[in-house]
Amino acid sequence: MSPPVTRIHSDETLPAQADVVVIGGGVAGITTAYHLAKKGHSVAVVEKGYVAGEQSSRNWGWCRQQNRDLRELPLAQRALEMWKGMNEELGAETGFRHTGLVYVTTKPSDLAAWSGWIDKAREMQMHSRVLSAAEAKEMSPGSTENWIGGVHSPSDGKAEPALAVPAFAEAARRLGVTIHQDCAARGLETSAGRVSAVVTEKGTIRTSSVLVAGGVWTSMFCRHHGIDMPLAGVQSTSMFTAPISGPPITEGGISTPDVTFRRRLDGGYTIGISGRGLLRLSPQGMMYARPFWRTFKKRHKLLTITADKTFFAGPEALMRWSNDSVSPFERMRTFDPPPQEKLISFALKRIAEIYPQLASVKIVQKYGGLIDFTPDWVPVISPIDKLPGLYVSAGFSGHGFGVGPAAGKLAADLITGDAPIVDPHPYRYSRLVDGTDLGEPGLM
Repeated sequence: MSPPVTRIHSDETLPAQADVVVIGGGVAGITTAYHLAKKGHSVAVVEKGYVAGEQSSRNWGWCRQQNRDLRELPLAQRALEMWKGMNEELGAETGFRHTGLVYVTTKPSDLAAWSGWIDKAREMQMHSRVLSAAEAKEMSPGSTENWIGGVHSPSDGKAEPALAVPAFAEAARRLGVTIHQDCAARGLETSAGRVSAVVTEKGTIRTSSVLVAGGVWTSMFCRHHGIDMPLAGVQSTSMFTAPISGPPITEGGISTPDVTFRRRLDGGYTIGISGRGLLRLSPQGMMYARPFWRTFKKRHKLLTITADKTFFAGPEALMRWSNDSVSPFERMRTFDPPPQEKLISFALKRIAEIYPQLASVKIVQKYGGLIDFTPDWVPVISPIDKLPGLYVSAGFSGHGFGVGPAAGKLAADLITGDAPIVDPHPYRYSRLVDGTDLGEPGLM
């Protein structure tokens, strides 16, 4: 079941021309459109389904700097600065609250890794602190687990994905952006070796700049134009509880080794399952197995591996089509995978053990979501030199919502040639295909 999303209306008439066409109505595409419009550019967003219909509404809603890969930390820091004033800027409720976030653990290896991260991040003006066992207990009230410690980032916060992305979209529309839902981009046209138009199922938009921000569909679209985009999809499972009476476990978010909690505006919790997920075998996965092998060996014990009909028709299938024929993006408007019931059962068992007061909690919604990973878990926000005028913002590896405002600003800066909000070098596309040693993903 899809999580509820504030639905927005579509602009039915495609513009004949736009300065920039954004393909994808998730947080990466919508925030880029917003920042481009603020710069005075005309923008059209085309979305095969509906705004925030896939992973952008299925994430945990954490807006954090804590435990980010250090290459991604500057983007997370700038994003948090932007989140703090976003309700006022957009004139709408995004759900952002500056609550702080807490990690607790029973594993000495976690504490050692977090402490090492804090030492390095302090040089980048990030001020988290290690918690003692007593402090970890105090900051997770009602828990029965014998935490040995944790970390606390008081400057982090949370927001409501199903509210925030539509709020950005409506603000972008007020600035002149047109948003076209149920309108799949089939492909690009080129002239003199560069992008000249986007062909959609509803017509063609002339443009000199295109941003592909299609989440797990990005690699398929790029492959249609002969561009390798090594991405791997891993399915997560999450759930919503009904509003809970009594003192809250937390006003923000708590991460434990098995489950995470994030208090929502309605008084319920969004619950996620830490580190566990579903990996579907796919042609794309086999094609890009080598760059992901190092991470797979390290983390495969927490994954369920399966094969199903998406092998032939899902986001990672190998498919061919022409710009004047029905594309895969029209055949599957929204990828809405069912949750893993065994993970739901696991999470409810652990919740009852850690927080007995939640043993009878009512689950009102449970859902799956497909996360687009890069081999190093750092996003691609970059021009594609092979095809001038083409840009990509994808591969956020489960972090796209939290860094969304700054990621959109960076993409807009790159498209317009303005001074970038952060150094774009760590997010360059070329690192994925030029033999760069990507190393191990940093702390997540």
